[in-house]
Amino acid sequence: MFESHHARYASYSTVAVLPGDMIDAVWEIIDDDLQGVFPLENLLTFRLHNNQGQTTFEYVQTDNEDASLGAAFDTNFAYSGNLPKTVLAYDDGDSQIIILPSETAGH
Repeated sequence: MFESHHARYASYSTVAVLPGDMIDAVWEIIDDDLQGVFPLENLLTFRLHNNQGQTTFEYVQTDNEDASLGAAFDTNFAYSGNLPKTVLAYDDGDSQIIILPSETAGH
């Protein structure tokens, strides 16, 4: 899952609320910090937090028995209340996309 040589996209809704550099940062976190450290499922959850005016991406494994399993990644991106609270990364085996929770079938 989430191999960097697969096609990667972001949904229109995601592009409308998350700057391109922040979308790229999600892919970098997956490639550089999560691969080989966490067992990655086909759906990854990232929560965005305000950390003293900067954005922190918190990776959380919601399907894991230990709901506290995850990691936080501080960035230099300014935090804005207009940013989504959560973004998801989905891998169908051929391509990968970053979407908002409202775009999933469960919402």
